[in-house]
Amino acid sequence: MRHSPILILLFSIYFLTLFLSLEARHHSHTKHKHYSHSHNPPSEISIPPSPLPSPYTSAPPPYTSAPPPLPSPYTSAPPPYTSAPPPLPSPYTSAPPPYTSAPPPLPSPYTSAPPPYTSAPPPLPSPYTSPPPPYTSAPPPLPSTYTSPPPPPPLEEPPSPPPTSDHNNCQNVSGVFDVRTFGAIGDGITDDTESFKMAWDTACQSELPLNFIIVPSGFSFIVQSTIFTGPCQGGLVLKVDGTLMTPDGPESWPKNNSRRQWLVFYRINGMSLEGSGTIDGRGQKWWDLPCKPHKGPNGTTLPGPCDSPVAIRFFLSSNLTVKGLRIKNSPQFHFRFDGCQTVYVESIIITAPALSPNTDGIHIENTNDVKIYNSIVSNGDDCVSIGTGCFDVDIKNITCGPGHGISIGSLGNHNSKACVSNITVRESTIKMSDNGVRIKTWQGGSGSVSGVTFKNIHMDTVKNPLIIDQFYCLSNDCSNKTSAVFVSDIVYTSIKGTYDIKHPPIHFACSDSVPCTNLTLSDVELLPSQGDILSDAFCWNAYGNSETLTIPPVFCLLDGIPQSISDNDIGQCR
Repeated sequence: MRHSPILILLFSIYFLTLFLSLEARHHSHTKHKHYSHSHNPPSEISIPPSPLPSPYTSAPPPYTSAPPPLPSPYTSAPPPYTSAPPPLPSPYTSAPPPYTSAPPPLPSPYTSAPPPYTSAPPPLPSPYTSPPPPYTSAPPPLPSTYTSPPPPPPLEEPPSPPPTSDHNNCQNVSGVFDVRTFGAIGDGITDDTESFKMAWDTACQSELPLNFIIVPSGFSFIVQSTIFTGPCQGGLVLKVDGTLMTPDGPESWPKNNSRRQWLVFYRINGMSLEGSGTIDGRGQKWWDLPCKPHKGPNGTTLPGPCDSPVAIRFFLSSNLTVKGLRIKNSPQFHFRFDGCQTVYVESIIITAPALSPNTDGIHIENTNDVKIYNSIVSNGDDCVSIGTGCFDVDIKNITCGPGHGISIGSLGNHNSKACVSNITVRESTIKMSDNGVRIKTWQGGSGSVSGVTFKNIHMDTVKNPLIIDQFYCLSNDCSNKTSAVFVSDIVYTSIKGTYDIKHPPIHFACSDSVPCTNLTLSDVELLPSQGDILSDAFCWNAYGNSETLTIPPVFCLLDGIPQSISDNDIGQCR
């Protein structure tokens, strides 16, 4: 197709006109930009305003000095843009794309810290001549990229004073003293005596009202013969959940230590010995000494050292509790209370072989206000023995045997004076034992036993269920003596069970010169454990009566009050 010259000329004029028009517009836009820069020269530009919406998704790198001058006429975007932004419409009255709206106005001249700082920013050039309020100190160095605000520094706890020792900390906080914190090892080999002494002394001196010494479970602690002394500032609980052990026999016993006692608690007011653990006296090597009964030829004894330690002894102490423990194989007595008052024993188990000599379960002497409840004793001597100077004793729900039964005495040895009164044994069982309930005194003694009640006791194959023996003697050459401990006001009520037919079930052998008086029997039924033979009761110089028919019948008691009893016999312990 041909184009006429006229048409070509017209198109040329049109394009020329359009080109001139566009050039004029471009010239006008350039002038506007120069005008704006005349009021805000690049040399006075400081840090950028607060972060704008996307694409500024994080704060730009921190400025350490004024940003570099921007080229005029500012035809390209400032760093960090790597390419020019899209053309901006004149007269630049709105935010350039990709901004969808104008950024929030910033206060001039930035008199407060710009977000997102949570602590003082690094020093800024003028007009920021000092850190803006409210910052009082410079923040920690920020990461070089500064892609996000740094986390605030953690709050620091005030430093605590250095501990002086572990046990002092325990004392100040809770009154709990674990023997291991004092150096105890508990491996069954190491001697832990000194650690126990330190734990005791620290707890005893604590001013807290109640303090606990902990012997933890899973450990076995060897402790030498030791006296734990009071009085203490507050109450004490020795909580034995592990195992306490003596040195293993006489050869392991230090020569300078007492061989008559192991652990002694002296002058303590307000103490509890309790826990679920075991106290092991390891007595076999002591029982095998040739001086012990039945260890010599034909059941005799041989001369030589014979002292053996009592396992646990409380001496001149008060308000005592023993609870929940198992104690076994003491070389001699398992527990001994001397000169104590207000003693409570509950739920303990004592065990030793039937032929272990002198292994009394609980022995009390010169002690009053005693309660022994709900316990099991199986040993080679008396389950409970009551010595001189005891009164107000209540024994209840004891299972005893094998052993030698529950005894008052022996009393009056070596012509001594003995006084015992107000003793009750009730709701208990005695089985496979040499004796049931017994009162035993030596000839030549003085004093009295009075106000004793044995009630609701079951006998199971016991050799001597009821016995009073005022001719007690450990050899065959004891001479008769005129003086004796006066025995009176003894009550036997509801005593039932079986006995060994080799011995009479009831045996009352009283002093020739000081008879027993006011013995009372009621509801007594004792049958042979084997066969049909019923042994008669034995009485010697015993006065009293049977309130009901007894089995076997007791026809040997004398009526009334003997003329030989003097006021001196009756009143010497009052």
